[in-house]
Amino acid sequence: MANPEKDPWWRDAVIYQVYPRSFADSDGDGIGDIDGIRARLGHLSDLGVDAIWMSPWYPSPMADAGYDVADFRDIDPVFGTLAGAEALITEAHAAGIRMIVDIVPNHISSEHVWFRKALADPAAPERELFWFRPGRGPAGDEMPTDWVGEFGGSTWTRTTNPDGTPGDWYLHLFTPEQPDLNWEHPTVRAEFEDILRFWFDRGVDGIRIDSAALLIKDRDLPAVVEDRPHPFHDLDEVHDVYRAWRRISDSYPDRALIGEVWMPEVERFANYLRPDELHAAFNFDFLGCAWEPVLMRECIDRTLDAHRAIGAPATWVLSNHDVTRHVTRYGRQMTTFSFENNLDGSPVDLELGTRRARAAALLSLSLPGATYVYQGEELGLWENENIPVEQLQDPMWARRGHSRDGCRVPLPWSGDEPPFGFSTATPWLPQPPEWKDRTVQAQTGDPRSMLELYRGAIKLRRAEPGLHTADMAWLDVAPGVLAYTRGPGFACVLNMSDVAVALPDHDRCLLTSGPLDGDLLPRDTAVWLHLRTGRK
Repeated sequence: MANPEKDPWWRDAVIYQVYPRSFADSDGDGIGDIDGIRARLGHLSDLGVDAIWMSPWYPSPMADAGYDVADFRDIDPVFGTLAGAEALITEAHAAGIRMIVDIVPNHISSEHVWFRKALADPAAPERELFWFRPGRGPAGDEMPTDWVGEFGGSTWTRTTNPDGTPGDWYLHLFTPEQPDLNWEHPTVRAEFEDILRFWFDRGVDGIRIDSAALLIKDRDLPAVVEDRPHPFHDLDEVHDVYRAWRRISDSYPDRALIGEVWMPEVERFANYLRPDELHAAFNFDFLGCAWEPVLMRECIDRTLDAHRAIGAPATWVLSNHDVTRHVTRYGRQMTTFSFENNLDGSPVDLELGTRRARAAALLSLSLPGATYVYQGEELGLWENENIPVEQLQDPMWARRGHSRDGCRVPLPWSGDEPPFGFSTATPWLPQPPEWKDRTVQAQTGDPRSMLELYRGAIKLRRAEPGLHTADMAWLDVAPGVLAYTRGPGFACVLNMSDVAVALPDHDRCLLTSGPLDGDLLPRDTAVWLHLRTGRK
Protein backbone atom coordinates (compact mmCIF):
# COMPACT_ATOMS: atom_id res chain seq x y z
CA MET A 1 0.00 0.00 0.00
CA ALA A 2 1.27 3.49 -0.79
CA ASN A 3 2.49 5.62 2.10
CA PRO A 4 0.14 8.62 2.02
CA GLU A 5 2.79 10.78 3.69
CA LYS A 6 5.26 10.11 0.88
CA ASP A 7 3.64 9.03 -2.37
CA PRO A 8 0.18 9.14 -3.94
CA TRP A 9 -1.74 5.87 -3.55
CA TRP A 10 -1.64 4.98 -7.21
CA ARG A 11 2.16 4.76 -7.38
CA ASP A 12 2.38 1.36 -5.70
CA ALA A 13 -1.20 0.22 -5.13
CA VAL A 14 -2.51 -3.31 -5.63
CA ILE A 15 -5.50 -2.76 -7.91
CA TYR A 16 -8.09 -5.48 -8.47
CA GLN A 17 -10.05 -5.57 -11.73
CA VAL A 18 -13.73 -6.42 -11.30
CA TYR A 19 -15.54 -7.63 -14.42
CA PRO A 20 -19.06 -6.92 -13.13
CA ARG A 21 -21.07 -9.50 -15.03
CA SER A 22 -18.79 -12.29 -13.83
CA PHE A 23 -18.00 -11.34 -10.22
CA ALA A 24 -21.14 -12.17 -8.20
CA ASP A 25 -24.88 -12.29 -9.00
CA SER A 26 -27.33 -11.04 -6.37
CA ASP A 27 -30.66 -11.33 -8.18
CA GLY A 28 -30.54 -14.78 -9.75
CA ASP A 29 -30.42 -13.87 -13.43
CA GLY A 30 -27.04 -15.52 -14.04
CA ILE A 31 -25.27 -12.19 -14.55
CA GLY A 32 -23.11 -10.47 -11.96
CA ASP A 33 -24.22 -7.11 -10.61
CA ILE A 34 -23.38 -4.25 -8.26
CA ASP A 35 -25.22 -5.70 -5.26
CA GLY A 36 -23.28 -8.91 -5.78
CA ILE A 37 -20.04 -6.94 -5.60
CA ARG A 38 -21.23 -5.16 -2.46
CA ALA A 39 -22.02 -8.51 -0.85
CA ARG A 40 -18.53 -9.81 -1.66
CA LEU A 41 -16.49 -6.77 -0.62
CA GLY A 42 -15.23 -8.85 2.28
CA HIS A 43 -13.32 -11.04 -0.17
CA LEU A 44 -11.49 -8.02 -1.55
CA SER A 45 -10.85 -6.67 1.93
CA ASP A 46 -9.44 -10.04 3.04
CA LEU A 47 -7.30 -10.13 -0.09
CA GLY A 48 -5.84 -6.78 0.94
CA VAL A 49 -6.20 -4.81 -2.30
CA ASP A 50 -5.92 -1.02 -2.29
CA ALA A 51 -8.36 -0.28 -5.12
CA ILE A 52 -10.97 -1.79 -7.42
CA TRP A 53 -11.11 -1.07 -11.13
CA MET A 54 -14.64 -1.58 -12.47
CA SER A 55 -15.02 -2.63 -16.10
CA PRO A 56 -17.87 -0.70 -17.80
CA TRP A 57 -21.20 -0.82 -15.97
CA TYR A 58 -23.06 1.81 -18.01
CA PRO A 59 -26.28 1.43 -20.05
CA SER A 60 -25.30 -0.49 -23.18
CA PRO A 61 -26.78 -2.82 -25.82
CA MET A 62 -23.78 -5.04 -24.95
CA ALA A 63 -22.56 -5.48 -28.52
CA ASP A 64 -19.06 -5.50 -27.01
CA ALA A 65 -19.59 -6.45 -23.36
CA GLY A 66 -20.44 -2.91 -22.29
CA TYR A 67 -17.65 -1.12 -24.14
CA ASP A 68 -20.39 0.24 -26.41
CA VAL A 69 -21.72 2.86 -23.98
CA ALA A 70 -25.07 4.55 -24.48
CA ASP A 71 -24.91 6.79 -21.38
CA PHE A 72 -21.85 7.43 -19.21
CA ARG A 73 -23.88 8.97 -16.38
CA ASP A 74 -26.02 5.98 -15.45
CA ILE A 75 -25.82 2.24 -14.71
CA ASP A 76 -27.16 -0.53 -16.94
CA PRO A 77 -30.21 -2.14 -15.30
CA VAL A 78 -28.59 -5.57 -15.64
CA PHE A 79 -26.00 -4.35 -13.12
CA GLY A 80 -28.24 -2.26 -10.88
CA THR A 81 -28.76 1.46 -10.36
CA LEU A 82 -26.74 4.63 -10.00
CA ALA A 83 -27.74 4.72 -6.34
CA GLY A 84 -26.31 1.20 -5.96
CA ALA A 85 -23.06 2.31 -7.60
CA GLU A 86 -22.82 5.26 -5.22
CA ALA A 87 -23.44 2.90 -2.28
CA LEU A 88 -20.66 0.60 -3.54
CA ILE A 89 -18.24 3.53 -3.70
CA THR A 90 -19.15 4.53 -0.15
CA GLU A 91 -18.89 0.98 1.20
CA ALA A 92 -15.60 0.34 -0.58
CA HIS A 93 -14.16 3.52 0.91
CA ALA A 94 -15.35 2.44 4.34
CA ALA A 95 -13.39 -0.79 3.81
CA GLY A 96 -10.29 1.17 2.85
CA ILE A 97 -10.63 0.37 -0.86
CA ARG A 98 -10.52 3.04 -3.57
CA MET A 99 -12.66 2.94 -6.72
CA ILE A 100 -11.63 3.31 -10.37
CA VAL A 101 -14.19 3.42 -13.20
CA ASP A 102 -13.69 2.69 -16.88
CA ILE A 103 -14.24 5.46 -19.45
CA VAL A 104 -14.35 4.62 -23.17
CA PRO A 105 -13.57 7.81 -25.13
CA ASN A 106 -12.81 6.48 -28.61
CA HIS A 107 -16.39 5.51 -29.41
CA ILE A 108 -19.92 5.28 -28.07
CA SER A 109 -22.84 2.97 -28.69
CA SER A 110 -24.85 3.25 -31.88
CA GLU A 111 -27.81 3.59 -29.48
CA HIS A 112 -26.40 6.77 -27.94
CA VAL A 113 -28.71 9.75 -28.48
CA TRP A 114 -26.04 11.55 -30.50
CA PHE A 115 -25.67 8.77 -33.02
CA ARG A 116 -29.38 8.12 -33.32
CA LYS A 117 -29.89 11.78 -34.23
CA ALA A 118 -26.98 11.62 -36.67
CA LEU A 119 -28.51 8.60 -38.43
CA ALA A 120 -32.02 10.01 -38.53
CA ASP A 121 -31.05 13.16 -40.45
CA PRO A 122 -28.06 13.52 -42.84
CA ALA A 123 -28.15 17.27 -42.11
CA ALA A 124 -28.15 16.86 -38.33
CA PRO A 125 -25.38 18.77 -36.50
CA GLU A 126 -24.64 15.56 -34.56
CA ARG A 127 -23.04 14.18 -37.73
CA GLU A 128 -20.05 16.38 -37.00
CA LEU A 129 -19.47 14.46 -33.78
CA PHE A 130 -18.59 11.31 -35.75
CA TRP A 131 -16.67 10.31 -38.88
CA PHE A 132 -19.27 10.28 -41.66
CA ARG A 133 -17.75 10.21 -45.14
CA PRO A 134 -18.98 9.54 -48.70
CA GLY A 135 -17.89 6.28 -50.23
CA ARG A 136 -15.37 5.83 -53.00
CA GLY A 137 -16.21 4.81 -56.54
CA PRO A 138 -18.80 6.20 -58.98
CA ALA A 139 -21.73 4.99 -56.86
CA GLY A 140 -20.05 5.64 -53.53
CA ASP A 141 -20.38 1.95 -52.71
CA GLU A 142 -16.72 1.43 -51.78
CA MET A 143 -15.52 2.08 -48.24
CA PRO A 144 -13.74 5.43 -47.72
CA THR A 145 -10.58 3.58 -46.63
CA ASP A 146 -9.27 0.04 -46.42
CA TRP A 147 -8.39 0.36 -42.76
CA VAL A 148 -8.57 -2.87 -40.74
CA GLY A 149 -10.40 -2.73 -37.42
CA GLU A 150 -9.00 -3.40 -33.97
CA PHE A 151 -10.99 -6.64 -33.92
CA GLY A 152 -10.11 -7.35 -37.54
CA GLY A 153 -12.56 -6.81 -40.39
CA SER A 154 -13.75 -3.59 -41.99
CA THR A 155 -13.98 -0.25 -40.25
CA TRP A 156 -16.82 1.39 -42.18
CA THR A 157 -20.58 0.81 -42.38
CA ARG A 158 -22.84 2.45 -44.91
CA THR A 159 -25.96 4.24 -43.76
CA THR A 160 -29.38 4.42 -45.38
CA ASN A 161 -30.98 7.79 -45.97
CA PRO A 162 -34.55 8.49 -44.77
CA ASP A 163 -35.81 8.02 -48.35
CA GLY A 164 -34.25 4.56 -48.52
CA THR A 165 -31.30 5.44 -50.73
CA PRO A 166 -27.73 4.49 -49.72
CA GLY A 167 -26.06 7.21 -47.68
CA ASP A 168 -22.64 8.05 -46.29
CA TRP A 169 -20.39 5.67 -44.43
CA TYR A 170 -19.36 5.99 -40.77
CA LEU A 171 -16.11 4.92 -39.12
CA HIS A 172 -15.90 2.31 -36.37
CA LEU A 173 -12.49 0.93 -35.40
CA PHE A 174 -14.30 -1.77 -33.41
CA THR A 175 -17.78 -3.13 -34.16
CA PRO A 176 -20.43 -1.32 -36.28
CA GLU A 177 -22.30 -0.77 -33.01
CA GLN A 178 -19.37 1.36 -31.77
CA PRO A 179 -19.13 4.48 -33.98
CA ASP A 180 -15.92 6.45 -33.47
CA LEU A 181 -16.18 9.96 -32.07
CA ASN A 182 -14.62 12.99 -33.73
CA TRP A 183 -12.24 14.35 -31.11
CA GLU A 184 -11.55 17.44 -33.18
CA HIS A 185 -15.03 18.67 -32.22
CA PRO A 186 -15.22 20.80 -29.04
CA THR A 187 -18.57 19.27 -28.04
CA VAL A 188 -16.98 15.82 -27.77
CA ARG A 189 -14.16 17.16 -25.63
CA ALA A 190 -16.51 19.12 -23.37
CA GLU A 191 -18.80 16.11 -22.92
CA PHE A 192 -16.06 13.82 -21.69
CA GLU A 193 -14.57 16.46 -19.43
CA ASP A 194 -18.01 16.76 -17.83
CA ILE A 195 -18.22 12.94 -17.51
CA LEU A 196 -14.94 12.95 -15.58
CA ARG A 197 -16.35 15.54 -13.19
CA PHE A 198 -19.58 13.54 -12.84
CA TRP A 199 -17.73 10.50 -11.49
CA PHE A 200 -15.14 12.42 -9.49
CA ASP A 201 -18.02 14.23 -7.80
CA ARG A 202 -19.39 10.83 -6.76
CA GLY A 203 -16.17 9.93 -5.01
CA VAL A 204 -14.44 7.87 -7.67
CA ASP A 205 -10.68 7.87 -7.08
CA GLY A 206 -9.47 7.11 -10.58
CA ILE A 207 -10.38 6.79 -14.24
CA ARG A 208 -9.16 3.93 -16.43
CA ILE A 209 -9.08 5.09 -20.06
CA ASP A 210 -9.90 2.48 -22.69
CA SER A 211 -7.98 2.45 -25.99
CA ALA A 212 -6.30 5.67 -24.96
CA ALA A 213 -4.07 6.04 -28.03
CA LEU A 214 -6.78 5.80 -30.70
CA LEU A 215 -8.83 8.98 -30.24
CA ILE A 216 -7.33 11.22 -32.92
CA LYS A 217 -7.55 10.33 -36.63
CA ASP A 218 -5.80 11.86 -39.62
CA ARG A 219 -8.64 13.82 -41.24
CA ASP A 220 -7.24 13.03 -44.71
CA LEU A 221 -7.88 9.31 -44.05
CA PRO A 222 -4.61 8.08 -45.60
CA ALA A 223 -3.84 4.44 -46.15
CA VAL A 224 -1.89 2.52 -43.52
CA VAL A 225 1.61 2.42 -44.98
CA GLU A 226 4.72 1.05 -43.31
CA ASP A 227 7.32 3.69 -42.33
CA ARG A 228 4.70 6.46 -42.36
CA PRO A 229 2.72 7.81 -39.41
CA HIS A 230 -0.26 5.61 -38.66
CA PRO A 231 -3.56 7.36 -39.46
CA PHE A 232 -5.18 6.58 -36.09
CA HIS A 233 -2.62 5.03 -33.75
CA ASP A 234 -0.88 7.38 -31.32
CA LEU A 235 -1.19 10.70 -33.17
CA ASP A 236 0.54 13.53 -31.35
CA GLU A 237 -2.65 15.56 -30.95
CA VAL A 238 -4.08 12.94 -28.55
CA HIS A 239 -1.86 14.35 -25.81
CA ASP A 240 -3.82 17.62 -25.82
CA VAL A 241 -6.86 15.61 -24.69
CA TYR A 242 -5.05 14.13 -21.71
CA ARG A 243 -3.47 17.41 -20.70
CA ALA A 244 -7.00 18.80 -20.39
CA TRP A 245 -8.11 15.72 -18.43
CA ARG A 246 -5.11 16.06 -16.12
CA ARG A 247 -6.12 19.63 -15.28
CA ILE A 248 -9.52 18.30 -14.23
CA SER A 249 -8.15 15.43 -12.16
CA ASP A 250 -5.70 17.81 -10.49
CA SER A 251 -8.64 19.96 -9.38
CA TYR A 252 -9.79 17.05 -7.19
CA PRO A 253 -7.66 15.68 -4.34
CA ASP A 254 -5.76 12.43 -4.83
CA ARG A 255 -7.32 11.33 -8.15
CA ALA A 256 -5.58 9.28 -10.86
CA LEU A 257 -5.83 8.81 -14.64
CA ILE A 258 -4.72 5.38 -15.87
CA GLY A 259 -4.40 4.66 -19.58
CA GLU A 260 -4.80 1.51 -21.62
CA VAL A 261 -1.93 2.17 -24.01
CA TRP A 262 -0.81 -0.61 -26.36
CA MET A 263 2.44 0.76 -27.74
CA PRO A 264 5.38 -1.20 -29.20
CA GLU A 265 7.82 1.71 -28.74
CA VAL A 266 8.62 2.36 -25.09
CA GLU A 267 9.49 5.97 -25.84
CA ARG A 268 6.07 6.65 -27.40
CA PHE A 269 4.42 4.85 -24.49
CA ALA A 270 6.24 7.09 -22.02
CA ASN A 271 4.84 10.21 -23.69
CA TYR A 272 1.47 9.44 -22.12
CA LEU A 273 3.04 9.59 -18.65
CA ARG A 274 4.59 13.02 -18.81
CA PRO A 275 3.98 15.12 -15.68
CA ASP A 276 1.00 16.97 -17.18
CA GLU A 277 -0.72 13.90 -18.69
CA LEU A 278 -1.71 10.49 -17.30
CA HIS A 279 -0.58 9.29 -13.89
CA ALA A 280 -0.04 5.67 -14.98
CA ALA A 281 -0.58 3.27 -17.89
CA PHE A 282 -0.83 -0.49 -18.28
CA ASN A 283 2.35 -2.39 -19.04
CA PHE A 284 1.38 -4.79 -21.80
CA ASP A 285 5.02 -5.51 -22.59
CA PHE A 286 5.23 -7.42 -19.29
CA LEU A 287 1.88 -9.17 -19.79
CA GLY A 288 2.88 -10.53 -23.19
CA CYS A 289 6.44 -11.49 -22.27
CA ALA A 290 7.51 -15.10 -22.62
CA TRP A 291 8.44 -17.21 -19.60
CA GLU A 292 12.11 -16.85 -20.43
CA PRO A 293 14.66 -15.26 -18.09
CA VAL A 294 16.59 -13.11 -20.54
CA LEU A 295 13.45 -11.72 -22.16
CA MET A 296 11.76 -11.16 -18.80
CA ARG A 297 14.72 -9.29 -17.37
CA GLU A 298 15.00 -7.17 -20.49
CA CYS A 299 11.28 -6.38 -20.26
CA ILE A 300 11.59 -5.33 -16.61
CA ASP A 301 14.64 -3.16 -17.30
CA ARG A 302 13.00 -1.59 -20.35
CA THR A 303 9.88 -0.79 -18.34
CA LEU A 304 11.67 0.67 -15.34
CA ASP A 305 14.06 2.72 -17.48
CA ALA A 306 11.20 4.29 -19.45
CA HIS A 307 9.23 5.17 -16.35
CA ARG A 308 12.23 6.37 -14.36
CA ALA A 309 13.11 8.86 -17.08
CA ILE A 310 9.82 10.70 -16.58
CA GLY A 311 9.22 10.04 -12.90
CA ALA A 312 6.16 7.87 -13.49
CA PRO A 313 5.34 4.60 -11.71
CA ALA A 314 5.54 1.32 -13.59
CA THR A 315 2.58 -1.06 -13.60
CA TRP A 316 2.66 -4.85 -13.67
CA VAL A 317 -0.19 -6.81 -15.22
CA LEU A 318 -0.40 -10.57 -15.78
CA SER A 319 -3.99 -10.92 -17.03
CA ASN A 320 -7.13 -8.94 -17.78
CA HIS A 321 -10.54 -9.33 -19.42
CA ASP A 322 -9.07 -9.25 -22.94
CA VAL A 323 -6.25 -11.78 -22.74
CA THR A 324 -5.78 -15.49 -22.14
CA ARG A 325 -5.40 -16.17 -18.42
CA HIS A 326 -1.77 -16.60 -17.50
CA VAL A 327 -2.22 -20.02 -15.84
CA THR A 328 -3.06 -21.22 -19.34
CA ARG A 329 -0.43 -19.12 -21.15
CA TYR A 330 2.38 -20.26 -18.88
CA GLY A 331 1.36 -23.89 -19.33
CA ARG A 332 1.88 -23.82 -23.09
CA GLN A 333 5.03 -24.46 -25.06
CA MET A 334 4.77 -20.91 -26.41
CA THR A 335 4.23 -18.64 -23.41
CA THR A 336 3.91 -15.25 -25.08
CA PHE A 337 0.62 -13.47 -25.70
CA SER A 338 -0.52 -11.40 -28.67
CA PHE A 339 -3.84 -10.92 -30.41
CA GLU A 340 -2.17 -11.73 -33.73
CA ASN A 341 -0.96 -15.14 -32.56
CA ASN A 342 -4.04 -17.12 -31.53
CA LEU A 343 -3.03 -20.14 -29.46
CA ASP A 344 -6.54 -21.20 -28.43
CA GLY A 345 -6.78 -24.96 -28.16
CA SER A 346 -3.05 -25.66 -28.20
CA PRO A 347 -1.90 -28.10 -25.48
CA VAL A 348 -1.75 -26.81 -21.91
CA ASP A 349 0.01 -28.29 -18.88
CA LEU A 350 -2.15 -26.75 -16.12
CA GLU A 351 0.11 -28.02 -13.35
CA LEU A 352 3.09 -26.27 -14.96
CA GLY A 353 1.04 -23.17 -15.71
CA THR A 354 -0.18 -22.96 -12.12
CA ARG A 355 3.32 -23.38 -10.72
CA ARG A 356 4.61 -20.59 -12.95
CA ALA A 357 1.59 -18.40 -12.17
CA ARG A 358 2.33 -18.72 -8.45
CA ALA A 359 5.92 -17.63 -9.08
CA ALA A 360 4.77 -14.79 -11.33
CA ALA A 361 2.54 -13.51 -8.52
CA LEU A 362 5.56 -13.00 -6.26
CA LEU A 363 7.45 -11.40 -9.15
CA SER A 364 4.72 -8.91 -10.07
CA LEU A 365 3.92 -8.05 -6.44
CA SER A 366 7.51 -7.20 -5.58
CA LEU A 367 8.59 -5.07 -8.54
CA PRO A 368 8.63 -1.25 -8.17
CA GLY A 369 5.29 0.31 -9.00
CA ALA A 370 1.63 -0.71 -8.96
CA THR A 371 0.31 -4.24 -9.51
CA TYR A 372 -3.00 -5.19 -11.14
CA VAL A 373 -4.83 -8.39 -10.25
CA TYR A 374 -7.58 -9.58 -12.59
CA GLN A 375 -10.49 -11.25 -10.81
CA GLY A 376 -9.96 -14.99 -10.52
CA GLU A 377 -6.20 -14.63 -10.84
CA GLU A 378 -6.03 -14.94 -7.05
CA LEU A 379 -7.88 -18.27 -7.37
CA GLY A 380 -5.54 -19.68 -10.01
CA LEU A 381 -8.31 -19.90 -12.62
CA TRP A 382 -7.39 -21.05 -16.08
CA GLU A 383 -8.89 -20.08 -19.43
CA ASN A 384 -12.09 -21.94 -20.22
CA GLU A 385 -11.41 -22.98 -23.81
CA ASN A 386 -14.32 -25.43 -23.91
CA ILE A 387 -17.21 -22.98 -24.21
CA PRO A 388 -19.63 -24.23 -26.91
CA VAL A 389 -19.52 -22.03 -29.99
CA GLU A 390 -23.22 -21.25 -29.70
CA GLN A 391 -22.60 -19.73 -26.24
CA LEU A 392 -19.74 -17.43 -27.26
CA GLN A 393 -20.69 -13.75 -27.02
CA ASP A 394 -17.46 -11.89 -27.80
CA PRO A 395 -17.69 -9.99 -31.14
CA MET A 396 -14.01 -10.74 -31.73
CA TRP A 397 -14.96 -14.38 -32.34
CA ALA A 398 -16.73 -13.59 -35.62
CA ARG A 399 -13.97 -11.26 -36.79
CA ARG A 400 -10.79 -13.05 -35.73
CA GLY A 401 -11.78 -16.57 -34.77
CA HIS A 402 -10.58 -15.80 -31.23
CA SER A 403 -12.91 -15.28 -28.29
CA ARG A 404 -12.07 -13.47 -25.06
CA ASP A 405 -14.98 -15.15 -23.30
CA GLY A 406 -12.73 -17.84 -21.84
CA CYS A 407 -11.19 -15.35 -19.38
CA ARG A 408 -14.56 -13.79 -18.56
CA VAL A 409 -16.23 -16.87 -17.07
CA PRO A 410 -17.99 -16.16 -13.71
CA LEU A 411 -16.04 -16.69 -10.52
CA PRO A 412 -16.44 -19.83 -8.39
CA TRP A 413 -17.23 -18.93 -4.79
CA SER A 414 -18.37 -22.13 -3.06
CA GLY A 415 -19.79 -25.62 -3.50
CA ASP A 416 -18.79 -28.63 -5.55
CA GLU A 417 -20.51 -27.90 -8.86
CA PRO A 418 -21.55 -24.97 -11.06
CA PRO A 419 -22.73 -22.29 -10.49
CA PHE A 420 -20.35 -22.48 -7.49
CA GLY A 421 -22.21 -19.85 -5.47
CA PHE A 422 -21.91 -17.24 -8.21
CA SER A 423 -25.68 -17.28 -8.81
CA THR A 424 -28.80 -19.30 -8.16
CA ALA A 425 -29.28 -19.52 -11.94
CA THR A 426 -27.23 -20.82 -14.84
CA PRO A 427 -24.29 -18.39 -15.32
CA TRP A 428 -24.12 -16.37 -18.53
CA LEU A 429 -20.97 -18.32 -19.46
CA PRO A 430 -20.32 -21.93 -18.37
CA GLN A 431 -17.89 -22.68 -15.54
CA PRO A 432 -15.64 -25.75 -15.77
CA PRO A 433 -16.76 -28.39 -13.23
CA GLU A 434 -13.05 -28.86 -12.42
CA TRP A 435 -13.09 -25.47 -10.69
CA LYS A 436 -14.57 -27.10 -7.58
CA ASP A 437 -11.07 -27.08 -6.09
CA ARG A 438 -10.53 -23.43 -7.06
CA THR A 439 -13.47 -21.83 -5.22
CA VAL A 440 -12.91 -19.17 -2.59
CA GLN A 441 -14.42 -21.53 -0.03
CA ALA A 442 -12.16 -24.46 -0.95
CA GLN A 443 -8.99 -22.36 -0.90
CA THR A 444 -9.61 -20.31 2.23
CA GLY A 445 -7.40 -21.57 5.04
CA ASP A 446 -5.41 -23.91 2.80
CA PRO A 447 -1.80 -22.69 3.07
CA ARG A 448 -0.96 -24.36 -0.26
CA SER A 449 -3.71 -22.56 -2.21
CA MET A 450 -3.29 -19.74 -4.70
CA LEU A 451 -5.73 -17.60 -2.71
CA GLU A 452 -3.71 -17.83 0.51
CA LEU A 453 -0.53 -17.15 -1.48
CA TYR A 454 -2.02 -13.89 -2.77
CA ARG A 455 -3.39 -12.94 0.65
CA GLY A 456 -0.03 -13.58 2.27
CA ALA A 457 1.94 -11.81 -0.44
CA ILE A 458 -0.24 -8.68 -0.41
CA LYS A 459 -0.10 -8.57 3.40
CA LEU A 460 3.70 -8.84 3.34
CA ARG A 461 3.92 -6.27 0.56
CA ARG A 462 1.96 -3.84 2.68
CA ALA A 463 4.27 -4.36 5.67
CA GLU A 464 7.65 -4.51 3.91
CA PRO A 465 9.23 -1.01 3.72
CA GLY A 466 11.50 -1.93 0.84
CA LEU A 467 8.52 -2.62 -1.40
CA HIS A 468 7.39 0.99 -1.14
CA THR A 469 10.52 2.53 -2.58
CA ALA A 470 11.76 2.94 -6.13
CA ASP A 471 14.93 1.05 -5.24
CA MET A 472 15.75 -2.12 -7.12
CA ALA A 473 19.07 -3.80 -7.81
CA TRP A 474 19.72 -7.04 -9.65
CA LEU A 475 21.57 -9.86 -7.88
CA ASP A 476 23.89 -12.25 -9.71
CA VAL A 477 22.69 -15.67 -8.49
CA ALA A 478 22.84 -18.24 -11.30
CA PRO A 479 22.09 -18.47 -15.03
CA GLY A 480 18.37 -18.44 -15.73
CA VAL A 481 17.52 -16.89 -12.35
CA LEU A 482 15.96 -13.47 -11.81
CA ALA A 483 16.97 -12.06 -8.43
CA TYR A 484 16.79 -8.52 -7.12
CA THR A 485 16.74 -6.52 -3.92
CA ARG A 486 14.21 -3.90 -2.89
CA GLY A 487 15.32 -1.59 -0.11
CA PRO A 488 17.53 -2.83 2.74
CA GLY A 489 17.54 -6.58 2.92
CA PHE A 490 14.47 -7.64 0.93
CA ALA A 491 15.06 -9.91 -2.08
CA CYS A 492 12.93 -11.76 -4.61
CA VAL A 493 14.46 -14.76 -6.37
CA LEU A 494 12.71 -16.47 -9.29
CA ASN A 495 14.21 -19.62 -10.78
CA MET A 496 13.37 -19.78 -14.50
CA SER A 497 16.20 -22.22 -15.27
CA ASP A 498 15.89 -25.99 -15.77
CA VAL A 499 17.58 -26.97 -12.49
CA ALA A 500 17.24 -26.21 -8.81
CA VAL A 501 19.60 -23.45 -7.64
CA ALA A 502 21.12 -22.39 -4.33
CA LEU A 503 19.50 -19.47 -2.56
CA PRO A 504 21.57 -16.38 -1.77
CA ASP A 505 22.73 -16.02 1.82
CA HIS A 506 19.72 -14.98 3.92
CA ASP A 507 18.50 -14.94 7.48
CA ARG A 508 14.89 -15.88 6.85
CA CYS A 509 12.46 -16.88 4.15
CA LEU A 510 9.34 -14.70 4.06
CA LEU A 511 7.24 -16.49 1.44
CA THR A 512 7.64 -19.08 -1.30
CA SER A 513 5.48 -19.80 -4.31
CA GLY A 514 6.13 -23.53 -3.86
CA PRO A 515 8.06 -25.88 -1.59
CA LEU A 516 11.82 -25.52 -1.39
CA ASP A 517 14.18 -28.44 -1.85
CA GLY A 518 16.21 -27.98 1.31
CA ASP A 519 18.32 -24.90 0.61
CA LEU A 520 17.63 -25.15 -3.11
CA LEU A 521 15.03 -23.22 -5.08
CA PRO A 522 13.29 -25.54 -7.56
CA ARG A 523 12.58 -24.53 -11.16
CA ASP A 524 9.58 -22.27 -11.83
CA THR A 525 9.51 -21.22 -8.17
CA ALA A 526 9.92 -17.81 -6.52
CA VAL A 527 10.84 -16.84 -2.98
CA TRP A 528 10.86 -13.66 -0.91
CA LEU A 529 13.84 -13.41 1.44
CA HIS A 530 15.47 -11.18 4.00
CA LEU A 531 19.17 -11.22 3.22
CA ARG A 532 21.78 -11.40 5.96
CA THR A 533 23.36 -8.22 4.67
CA GLY A 534 20.08 -6.48 5.43
CA ARG A 535 20.04 -7.22 9.16
CA LYS A 536 19.88 -4.17 11.38
